[in-house]
Amino acid sequence: MTSARNRLQPLSGNRRLLLITIALLAAACSPKLRTVETQPKAEQPVVVKKEPERVIVKPPAALPTTTIAMLLPFELDNLSPGAQYTSTSITHADLSLDYYQGFKLALDSLAGKGYNFKLQLFDTKDQASEAVSLGYNATIRSSNLVIGPVFPDDMHAFADILSGPPKLIVSPLSPASPSGIKNANLVTVATPLEYHARAAAQYVEDHYKPKKIFILKSGFSDENMYITPFKKAIDSLTANRPKIIAPVIQHGQLNGLVPELSATEENIFVIASTNEPFLTVTLHSLDSLSKKYKITLFGHPSWAKFSYLKAGMMQDMKTHITSTDRVDYKSTAVTEFIKLYRKTYHLEPTHFAMMGFDEGMYFGGLFMEEPGVIKAPDKTDFTGLLNKYHFVRKPGLGWINTHVNILQYDNQELKRVE
Repeated sequence: MTSARNRLQPLSGNRRLLLITIALLAAACSPKLRTVETQPKAEQPVVVKKEPERVIVKPPAALPTTTIAMLLPFELDNLSPGAQYTSTSITHADLSLDYYQGFKLALDSLAGKGYNFKLQLFDTKDQASEAVSLGYNATIRSSNLVIGPVFPDDMHAFADILSGPPKLIVSPLSPASPSGIKNANLVTVATPLEYHARAAAQYVEDHYKPKKIFILKSGFSDENMYITPFKKAIDSLTANRPKIIAPVIQHGQLNGLVPELSATEENIFVIASTNEPFLTVTLHSLDSLSKKYKITLFGHPSWAKFSYLKAGMMQDMKTHITSTDRVDYKSTAVTEFIKLYRKTYHLEPTHFAMMGFDEGMYFGGLFMEEPGVIKAPDKTDFTGLLNKYHFVRKPGLGWINTHVNILQYDNQELKRVE
């Protein structure tokens, strides 16, 4: 799962130089146009008489060109004299560059099959006011597909303006709920948190059918974005609703729960917190309980990125985490992509580059049946290098990717169990 405004490492000298090169090209003409075209080969002249005769043979018509507008926070104003990138703005430029390069590489691959694309870049500057301005841009409004803006505030401002034309607006990286944007043409690629919670609830019901579920809370309200849909899903999945025990835990004190624990059956715990101090103390206490009781724990998808969570302890508690992003570096498709990316850009592909490639292959592929006319996302599933897509359409909210993996710690690492 990819959260908006993730912080990445600053660009190296080579990557910074490449960014500046793209920036200067983008500034040379507005918008910057990237065109990938292939032309059909003309047939050989046909001789119809003994004596040479000139015969004109027209080549088949080229396939129509599909135009894609891409809105990313390159924040190119920071290249102006006297301006300077901050650590945050260079992080945004970094992810934009990686995503763009992956997406462009995907379109190049599809163009090799005879299809034509124009990829046009626009800088949102990570400013809602700029996103509003771009919503009125004639070139963007006339394109066949819009990718971006990246961050929720910019997407909200942009989608409010570009709500009329029946074209798809893709939210490429943010898992923010589309209910905050409310645009019927929106496509949310990164699975929102509520679908992670629903998937965890479904897995609990299918595999354990517990009589009780313990939800340990830190007291911060942001946990409800996971807890609320989890509880609703549990209630809807079974007629014999399990008892929900949801105390606010302070200083890792779990002794009050001991009388409620089963000595023979699996005790299901859910923790939706991402707060490091709370998790450090509470998980230590829960691990101690796991020495006496059967404990199975379900955690927030962000846990997969927390290095302070020790794999051995997590494995002892049979910890499960939901995820959408999994890469099999042994697969042929992944190794071929890495080789091609290195050859093309002389860089190692990042997480965002793989996301860009997957989305480029998927959305470019939706135009393959009829160039310029996109196929509805809910009609086509997709398995990429990093993600899987299974879109459902929600009235007023557009299309939402609902695919979720269930991972469990095994042999000191997370492995997919469903």
